[in-house]
Amino acid sequence: MLYDISPPLTERTAVFPGDTPLTRSVQLQVERGDPVTLSSLHSTVHVGAHIDGPNHYAPGAPGVESWLLERCIGLCRVVHVEIERGERITADHLSGALIDHSRVLLRTDTQPDWCVFNSDFASLTPGAVDHLHAAGVELVGIDTPSVDAADSTDLPSHARFRAHGMTILEGIRLEDVPEGTYELIAAPLKLVGFDASPVRAVLRSLHDAD
Repeated sequence: MLYDISPPLTERTAVFPGDTPLTRSVQLQVERGDPVTLSSLHSTVHVGAHIDGPNHYAPGAPGVESWLLERCIGLCRVVHVEIERGERITADHLSGALIDHSRVLLRTDTQPDWCVFNSDFASLTPGAVDHLHAAGVELVGIDTPSVDAADSTDLPSHARFRAHGMTILEGIRLEDVPEGTYELIAAPLKLVGFDASPVRAVLRSLHDAD
């Protein structure tokens, strides 16, 4: 069984206030008598489900193409976090969770509508990032637009990801996904020098998923 954990990308897909929303421009269209349909895409690269590049939060760092594909494909653990909107995930929230894979996806259910940006989504504390790193986690996904609070300007959790060399997967949809072990497939596009890449993030259930 496959779980598509990517929000649909349309012109209604919400982005951070001030960021560039997705638009489609059609140059040729078969319905108008053209031989093919051709269109162009204009958007922030932080739209929908996306992986941040190191240079998004680290001066002089490489782009999103520098992540090893092995980091973005493989076994992962989906963890449900009991948390209210506007709260931040701490190490205590995660202390009882089974973390047995190097990829962890956090379901908070605090971003219910991907066409409406709500700034009170749950985010991570730096201590939670440190806790996950100590457990051997190399990639963290979250079902919100950011691992830091919407009004954060110093991005302390991004800084801890940078310090540990961990990968950030943001904007995934997990509302229909039970806790357990899955195979994650979320390879970024090979956008050289870009600070992020949209992904078609998918979870494949396993026979021994628990």
